[in-house]
Amino acid sequence: MPVSGRDVEEVAACMAGILGAAHQFVKPAIPLAAITNWHNDPTAIRIASYAPPYSPTAMDLKQLEYFVRVAEMGSFTRASIALDVAQPALSRQIRLLEVELRQNLLTRNGRGAVPTEAGKLLLQHGRGILHQVALTREELGAARGALAGHVSIGLPPSLSKLITVPLVQAFHAQLPQAQLTLTEGFSVLMHEGLRVGNLDMAVLYNPEQSPDLEISTLHEDELTLISPQGSRPARGKGKTTARTASLSEVADLPLILPSRPNAFRILIEGEMMTIGRRPNVILEVDGLNAILNLVKEGMGHAILPSYTLSNFDNASVFDVKAIHSPSIRSQLMLVWSARRPTTQTQKKAMEVVSQVVLKAITAGT
Repeated sequence: MPVSGRDVEEVAACMAGILGAAHQFVKPAIPLAAITNWHNDPTAIRIASYAPPYSPTAMDLKQLEYFVRVAEMGSFTRASIALDVAQPALSRQIRLLEVELRQNLLTRNGRGAVPTEAGKLLLQHGRGILHQVALTREELGAARGALAGHVSIGLPPSLSKLITVPLVQAFHAQLPQAQLTLTEGFSVLMHEGLRVGNLDMAVLYNPEQSPDLEISTLHEDELTLISPQGSRPARGKGKTTARTASLSEVADLPLILPSRPNAFRILIEGEMMTIGRRPNVILEVDGLNAILNLVKEGMGHAILPSYTLSNFDNASVFDVKAIHSPSIRSQLMLVWSARRPTTQTQKKAMEVVSQVVLKAITAGT
């Protein structure tokens, strides 16, 4: 079928648009090509050199990786060691990146390098880009039949000591070709890690519903009153026994709680509001072991799941009472981003996390 000059022009324009758009994300190793007329003959086409405007220093993945590492480590020296790249070469590549983007990305000072506002923005997006590249490589590996790649999991402090060892053992047994990174932190840190792509999944207490998150329930439990051994609850409304205490009675006790926006703190305050009370917080401590040590020394009482005592070497120094009228129910969830694709390796890792968490909590209660 003859090809008209209009057809050639439309195809050429289409190809130029596609190639020009692709160029925004990938630095070509050779000039791109476009379709052009040959000797003004509308029935013949040829491939000719096409080079959309680009800087010879256009951003590539290696430069992005260099920048992210320097920004995260806060030092060109430490980053050069971690990347196994000579420091002058590392500095040169980042400077080329700054020239290309027409922005200062790092503030150099005697103590290291700190991201500028533009650098913070690039760091946020750069992490996500590098994460997606890693996922792509992982998916290609899975297509060959091997569940490999990297999985990053966030754990709350109340579970970290309890499940870290069994989780690592189960992960290596079921995903021997994959790499695992574990991060311990409170809910705010976990949410941020999921948002920017530093974490693939996290175990969280009572996460809020969000269109950005996928959520699966792992376990539902009741928070308990943890007191120094031999202590007696303050008198209050409600029936008290050796093994239980009413929430009204708990509200009269000197409590050691995490600071807001800790998930347990928000849950406790919410339940006490239903009976018209507020917790009597004498200390705010953002550390599970620190809270338990203070309780052991008689400084106050804690409200935590009973299995958190598995983190303590000698749990017999505590008295544990169930809370009633009403009880405080907490949900433990596995959370991952709804904005990024989930690889087969990550899906398998989710199964491993679910198995280990349920087994550990059951053994610790």
